Amino acid sequence: MLGALASAFRIPELRKKILYTIGLLAVYRVASFIPVPGVDVAQLVKVFGEAGLFQFLDLFAGGALMRFTVFAMGVGPYITSSIVIQLLQVVIPSLEEMAKSGVEGRRKLSQWTRYGAVILAVIQGTAITFGIRGALNDTGAMSVLLIITTLTAGTAFLMWLGEKISENGIGNGISLIIFTGIIARLPATFRSLITSVGQGGVGIVSALLYILVSLISIVGVIMITLASRRIPVQYAKRVVGRKVYGGQSTHIPLSVNQAGVIPVIFASSLLAFPATIAQFVPKLAFMSDWLRGESVSYMIIYSLLIIGFTYFYTAMTFNVADVSNNLKKYGGFIPGIRPGRPTVEYLDRILSRLTFVGGLFLAVVAILPNIMTSVTKLSGVSFGGTALLIMVGVALDTMKQIEAQLLMRQYEGFMK
Repeated sequence: MLGALASAFRIPELRKKILYTIGLLAVYRVASFIPVPGVDVAQLVKVFGEAGLFQFLDLFAGGALMRFTVFAMGVGPYITSSIVIQLLQVVIPSLEEMAKSGVEGRRKLSQWTRYGAVILAVIQGTAITFGIRGALNDTGAMSVLLIITTLTAGTAFLMWLGEKISENGIGNGISLIIFTGIIARLPATFRSLITSVGQGGVGIVSALLYILVSLISIVGVIMITLASRRIPVQYAKRVVGRKVYGGQSTHIPLSVNQAGVIPVIFASSLLAFPATIAQFVPKLAFMSDWLRGESVSYMIIYSLLIIGFTYFYTAMTFNVADVSNNLKKYGGFIPGIRPGRPTVEYLDRILSRLTFVGGLFLAVVAILPNIMTSVTKLSGVSFGGTALLIMVGVALDTMKQIEAQLLMRQYEGFMK
């Protein structure tokens, strides 16, 4: 891998892309320490400690929300807008046709996604500002408007950075921004781990167990992310004039984790809202006890929601009927399975089984940090399943893009 990276830096074009990406990510990290004016950061600790939603949003902001900097909302509004536009493509046929119409259609959808992200940023910025009104130095209209505008501008700037990285750099820009924010929190995590052991509150065995489980989780996430079921496909031979076309064999790769990290994000967001609302409504205080991260009820509900959202999102993004129709249209068929409805039922049966395995794995990875916190008593150490899935997914995707660039120039890639 180190040799492949060295080869990448020897290629002027690829070296320029990598340095460009690193430079913009460095701009993101430096600017993430610029504070929002008019906010008493010292008072935010209590507010953030009570509201579970803020802690979840801080994961995507790379710690900027806890410091309440100009990037406090991160790229969360853009992610939400992208998911909404993607789901609407399934519901609204015109949007689906636009997505399939080529570069111009995708460009228009991207523009709508940006508009939606700005609208959501204004709404989310307003909600956050009023949620921390006890920490504002001035609650006047102009001061509040300045904070909301600053937060919205920060999200818009991050969108621009992400698009520039995707356009001129290496990897997906938005994903790399989230990845960088998560990586930036790792030193604080290790420092908390060492401090917990050094103060005598936590035994060295518990700390080693936590590290071991984290490493095993990383290996498991990599294996499941790369795992897929290959469905063999055979194309019939066609005679056109004096030439014979088709007759080749290929396969349809069905990933075990077809939905990625989206189900975990959906489930976490859905569970964070009731717990947050309960902090402001005394009559709903019982919900905070039910939805505590270490409680059994929270883990059960969390796991069921993740599995349910995995089925939902997989069904929205992978249409077995379209795959079957495309196979039939181009003369392809699955050996032993008749084209048409039998193919749809066969693919749906396999996809359902893979989705259950993928959803169950996501649920285990998501609740494993909660279980480890209860067992090891390392309450100050945070290495959640959502962060782990994002880190591994983005790292593998970026590595594949670099490898593709190397293989195009006949260099040896990361994998032999």
